[in-house]
Amino acid sequence: MSIGVVGGGAAAVCLIDALARVRNTVGSLTVFEPSPHLWRGRAYQVDTDTLRVNATPDDMSVRAGDPGHFERWLETRDRLTGITDGTDPLSGARFVSRRCYGDYLEHCARTALGTLRRTGRRVTLVREPVTSARRLPRRVRLHTRARSHTFDYVVLSVGGGSPQDTYGLSGTPGFVADPYPVSAALRDIGEDEHVAVVGSGLSAVDVVLSLAARGHRGRISMLSRQGVLPGVRQKPVRLHLRHLTPDRLRRTARTHRELTVADIATAVRAEFRDAGADLDAVLEEIARAAREDPVDRLRRQLDEVDSPHLGLRILQRAVPQTGPDVWPLLREADKIRLLRAHHRTLMSLCCPMPPAGATVLLNLVQAGQLAMFCGLHGITPAGQGGFDVRADGTGLHTDRVINAVNACEGRIPAAARGLVTSLINDRAASRHTHGGLQLARATSRLTYNGRPDPRLYGLGNIAAGALFFTFGIPSLVDRSQDIVTAIHEHAATVTAAHREARPRTHPLPA
Repeated sequence: MSIGVVGGGAAAVCLIDALARVRNTVGSLTVFEPSPHLWRGRAYQVDTDTLRVNATPDDMSVRAGDPGHFERWLETRDRLTGITDGTDPLSGARFVSRRCYGDYLEHCARTALGTLRRTGRRVTLVREPVTSARRLPRRVRLHTRARSHTFDYVVLSVGGGSPQDTYGLSGTPGFVADPYPVSAALRDIGEDEHVAVVGSGLSAVDVVLSLAARGHRGRISMLSRQGVLPGVRQKPVRLHLRHLTPDRLRRTARTHRELTVADIATAVRAEFRDAGADLDAVLEEIARAAREDPVDRLRRQLDEVDSPHLGLRILQRAVPQTGPDVWPLLREADKIRLLRAHHRTLMSLCCPMPPAGATVLLNLVQAGQLAMFCGLHGITPAGQGGFDVRADGTGLHTDRVINAVNACEGRIPAAARGLVTSLINDRAASRHTHGGLQLARATSRLTYNGRPDPRLYGLGNIAAGALFFTFGIPSLVDRSQDIVTAIHEHAATVTAAHREARPRTHPLPA
């Protein structure tokens, strides 16, 4: 059995680790990744150590069923290096550098590939982009510029791509189209220049923290349409969901033949009731995000890092853990309403930043160096150099603009558009109305006209419309398990059918 994986980032590492742990699932594995950041992807490439993961080690393991895998790797690394970094002084939790997590991903990939090779499986790395694909009767053919490759199964894990240039500034002197790697993006910025950072999500926070770590003295302006910063992660506590679980909500959906917002609300109320948590406080947190001043919100959430109330922690556990399984069961009208009204706020609360980084932001604001502007209307190059910015109630001139908007979820990255277009034209895949491609929930198989294809799978951001929360490591691990299980079961079915189809031989009469 041959498997081709398009993309060699964190999602591919989760998949390869799962493949290496199942016998007879793969005879040959080929991974296509043209970028120099093999296994690290865009998020975990070698960069400044100012950039931190925003989750604790127990949420970052690539090994299914083993949440302590990354923690044990870290302990070994700490003993060898004699350095333990990343402990947050406010919460006591550990948030390692993204460079360190990239090292872990590389280790896991090399280990898994070594396991496959030792057990007789052939492993190939192709450092070229896949330009197109063709669905054959029983196989899938992938084309690179140099040649074609044919597989029994193909998994698309193409990543999320770069941020969109909303204001058409590409090529303008002083404009940075992509903030990563941050060490390169900030290299030529003068320490006294006024820097505008477009965005208010985790990428924008990365840029501001990196400027501060470099000793930047000039003004920094964070510009966005809504001004919703990532939430501030609270001190971790042990938490086990009882009602907001995939199994329970799937059972509800089978009983009612669909899942409604009212069904989810019932499960939410039961979860909060049993945990003794204040649901009204969380609803108020969601409602006030759009109207509360971002600095006031930042200050308030920092004051609540040690809060004993479990409400936000329940939300942060349930959305990534249960969201991908539950989202496809919701009525379409409910999906649209949730996306329009609450998507940005839920993502800010469920992907919070470490308290130490939030403290740096607040200190910069209080020192008068950092300002946050909402209602961004436009940015244009100025006649004498620099940029003119228009936002609600204000206009300002900046020397530099760094495009740090979060990459649009579900948007097919430019490097993969030819591949995706070829699959759509071949009627092997179809676009999802909310972004990415249509997938079957239980298996992550690509679908066309509602028919799942047992030879084609999607993993990661390409499934954003179909599965909602797709980019967190726990979600990637779960989906990788689904894919490996589906491939294994289909391959076993095909093998059994071939055995049945063989002509039976009968002994000649004596």
